[in-house]
Amino acid sequence: MRKLKNEELGRMEQEEFQQSEKLHACIVLDDIRSMNNIGSAFRTSDAFRVEKIYLCGITAQPPHRDINKTALGATDTVSWEYHEKISALISQLKVDGYQIVSVEQADKSTSLMDFAPGSDQKYAFVFGNEVFGVNDKVVKNSDLVLEIPQYGTKHSLNISVSLGIVIWDFVAKSGGVQTR
Repeated sequence: MRKLKNEELGRMEQEEFQQSEKLHACIVLDDIRSMNNIGSAFRTSDAFRVEKIYLCGITAQPPHRDINKTALGATDTVSWEYHEKISALISQLKVDGYQIVSVEQADKSTSLMDFAPGSDQKYAFVFGNEVFGVNDKVVKNSDLVLEIPQYGTKHSLNISVSLGIVIWDFVAKSGGVQTR
């Protein structure tokens, strides 16, 4: 066994990526302080062909050196938009047929292990501030709140880790997208 070289991976070119089928999911980042977390969200979104990233509130926007450090060019492939107010975005996403899914610890949350995505449903996964989490109003307006089971002493995971877990789980359960 040997490690593959980059040129052996058969990755798409940027134009081909932008024309390709995307996952029936988008990501909403609200009030994210760390540009490394933002860059990681772009890189994960590129890896799994997430439809779009929405940046809200104080979340920094590309181009920025600190975002690019972890995004490694994914800000050029993944579609994104900035919205100052998350509430207006959530309302529009609902009108556009997305199920709003906040990733948070809440009294009526659904364990990620029990999450069963619908095959024809579009999802908007919301991730909140590193300290305060998803805004309470957004949680209340969500169609579903997903909670990642945790068994240790800490109360939360880093956003980039949570995002990777949730998107991978969604891809695994929904069958992902066509690979060329």
